[in-house]
Amino acid sequence: MVSLTVNGERKEFSGDEEMPLLWYLRDFAGAKGVKFGCGIAQCGACTVHLNGEAVRSCVTPVSAVNGAEITTIEGLADGDDLHPVQQAWIEEDVSQCGYCQAGQIMAVSALLKDNPNPSDDDIDRSLTNICRCGTYYRLRKAIHTAAAKLRENA
Repeated sequence: MVSLTVNGERKEFSGDEEMPLLWYLRDFAGAKGVKFGCGIAQCGACTVHLNGEAVRSCVTPVSAVNGAEITTIEGLADGDDLHPVQQAWIEEDVSQCGYCQAGQIMAVSALLKDNPNPSDDDIDRSLTNICRCGTYYRLRKAIHTAAAKLRENA
């Protein structure tokens, strides 16, 4: 039996503990914002927070998250108040197709928690999520916008 917390809600799972966390989140916890992209931890569409750290859920087995706190894109906002990264994504019109955006936002929110004022080089080194639409310019602009909002609110 695996016990974990998903977006603040306590869950228990007695199924296949080697199942990737991605499929547990989508199929059992109802977190449809977590996307399958590549299945080999390269694209980042499946990024979630595991105890506050960004991880690729497609290669993280459920057995590795016993007792952990998982946050998905559905749990990032505070009620009706969007997380500053989510708000910046809207303001800077980052998304095109949107498929990778939940993973991008989760990776960026983890980056900004650890580095509230990242340089472009910091962003390049830290974020390895892939966007097929190529919205990297707007993504970078949104990261700087969100960082400024977070620093204002600190």
